[in-house]
Amino acid sequence: MDRVIPRFTLSGVHDADISTYPVTTEDGLGLTLTRFLREESDNVVLLLHGLTSSSDLYIMPEIPNLASHLLDNGFTDVWTLDFRMSGRYPYDTETHRYTLDDIALYDFPPALAELRKHIGDRKLHVFSHCLGAVSFSMAVFAGTISGITTLTCNSVSLTPRVPKWSRFKLGLGTWMLEYVVGLPFLDPRFGHAPRFTRAWMTSRGVSMFHRECDVRACHMQSFQWGAGRPAMYEHDNLLPETHARVADICGASAMNYYRHVRKMVKAGHSVKFAPNDRRYAALPENYLTNAADVETSLLLLAPGNNRVFTDSNVHLHKILEKAAPGRHELAVLPGYGHLDPIIGKDSHIDVYPLVVDFLKRHSS
Repeated sequence: MDRVIPRFTLSGVHDADISTYPVTTEDGLGLTLTRFLREESDNVVLLLHGLTSSSDLYIMPEIPNLASHLLDNGFTDVWTLDFRMSGRYPYDTETHRYTLDDIALYDFPPALAELRKHIGDRKLHVFSHCLGAVSFSMAVFAGTISGITTLTCNSVSLTPRVPKWSRFKLGLGTWMLEYVVGLPFLDPRFGHAPRFTRAWMTSRGVSMFHRECDVRACHMQSFQWGAGRPAMYEHDNLLPETHARVADICGASAMNYYRHVRKMVKAGHSVKFAPNDRRYAALPENYLTNAADVETSLLLLAPGNNRVFTDSNVHLHKILEKAAPGRHELAVLPGYGHLDPIIGKDSHIDVYPLVVDFLKRHSS
């Protein structure tokens, strides 16, 4: 594969001091915080990726990325966190049984503790995406972390809702892939696997049903994540350079996270995966139980063409509005899909200003 843009590059953010800080979880994983600093600020922003992606979502050099947009618009201290879902680690290509509970309990508390060592008690705003948004919302509503001024969630938060085809894949599909096909994870790069291997044949099989473009990684991502052609984004919203490297932006994903999402979809809201497991005793069985007591203000971004988590954030806003009237906000994004509000070529015009406005209104 010929790359025009280097994998895991930091070149997309200019005129900032870049530093990294290691974080170790209680269950023995290494995570990384990255800071993009122009000058100290009373309002700090932390950016969180979703499953299969990484901090690369926010620092892409081919577009006016979100990290740079924030730096240019008064938020001069921006951080990213690569937690256990990050495509920068091997964790999602290993046989594991991690759930979103593990992230809410083990990843975010030490990461926030490390971040606070450097920013003190300044206001902290968090932008999150996909299952990063779900798991961070879980941490906030469970109280494993505190002191978050605002939380922006793109596509989904505490009430995951998915298309009918995705419901099938979340259930029987995960079992078939692991125990029948023999694949412990899915990877957009399966299209480049050796000929006639299980991975190669899986990619070719998926591509038979995706004639919308000639990028096999794009087809695999639709299979991994939603119900559409494509499922993850609107093609017209991406630059050709971005579309060509979607496998670098969103990589391999292990199966067990899907099982937790399935349980949430069936329940209608975020729930604990293993309620009888003592390791998770500190977490609630229903993460919405104390919604009225959560003081963090949420901005729920709801892509109008969301073929991954459909109307999840519209639905959640109705629930939160009853629990805490006026505290949380909803912004519908017409013409956008699940991921392109972040990586789209015009996101700095259509989406980012909505986020900056929300942050500024909660910055004083």
